[in-house]
Amino acid sequence: MNKYCEECGKVVETKVVIKKETYDVCGEPIDVDAQVLVCAECGEEFFCEEFDNATLVNAYNEYRRRHKLLLPEEIKKIREQYGLSRRGFAKLLNWGDKTIYRYENGSIQDKAHNSLLLFLREPENMRTYLMENEIVIDERQKAKLLETVDKLEQDAGYRVEGRYFDMLFSRTPCEENGFRGFDYEKLCAMVLFFANKSTELLKTKLMKLLNYSDMIFYKENGISISGLKYVHFPYGPVPDHFDIILERMTADHIAHIDVFYEGCYEKHQVVPECENPEGVLSDEEIEVLNRIYEKFKSFGSVEISDYSHKEKGYKATKTGEAISYAYAMDIQLN
Repeated sequence: MNKYCEECGKVVETKVVIKKETYDVCGEPIDVDAQVLVCAECGEEFFCEEFDNATLVNAYNEYRRRHKLLLPEEIKKIREQYGLSRRGFAKLLNWGDKTIYRYENGSIQDKAHNSLLLFLREPENMRTYLMENEIVIDERQKAKLLETVDKLEQDAGYRVEGRYFDMLFSRTPCEENGFRGFDYEKLCAMVLFFANKSTELLKTKLMKLLNYSDMIFYKENGISISGLKYVHFPYGPVPDHFDIILERMTADHIAHIDVFYEGCYEKHQVVPECENPEGVLSDEEIEVLNRIYEKFKSFGSVEISDYSHKEKGYKATKTGEAISYAYAMDIQLN
């Protein structure tokens, strides 16, 4: 990205640096790692609304973490599991119409509201709430909501599995996930993009394609696509807990792995089960995926693994260690 630098008096190349900044959140100082766009020649800082907003979100999320408050997407998930609109949920809780909207869009909830939301996350508690409190929804709406509670309670196994899945993948933006909370929907779209575009995509190569896509997008935009954390493995960078992700994709009929043998070699091929979803990835994200595909389309799994071993982030880490997105700045795709 090029910008006009007043200090240099000309259009210059920019780079992203990480620096500590302190934000006042609800009267409490919160230190966060902030991404700052600077002149590559003199270091002059440029205003970048996207980076500033992301840093503010990180500060709010750090405050939430300290005080054990639900994240905005967790509040939204609680509401959506009961099939309620924002207005309907606010009415059920006897809150103002705009309260849920504010909470889901980043405003920090008070502790009393947070406690009620945590309580209602469990369907059996929602049943208790409906039966033992005066609520301002009509009987038809109440009956429909109780039907939803019944279905959720019957699907207890799935809920436990889903909660375990959520625990493994951080929804809090940080440097290890490219300042984006893990986005399963975007990840599935990335996997389908590469799997549908390739005639034979092996799992090892897919993991490198995902890594380069996330890292290059982060380098150019200051945020990753999927929110995945990558770790150092013998065959190159690998998304953390990727086998669990593949199990989830198999269960969701997104993609699965076919194992076959070629001579004495065992190969794990990624097989897509649906078309690329529309509207999940932005045009900018798709452009980066296309670039990564074109760069590595002729590479086999061994070749792309060897290529990834030369990256500074891989060489600077040991087996099992996270590869920070800060190393994305050192990646050069010639």
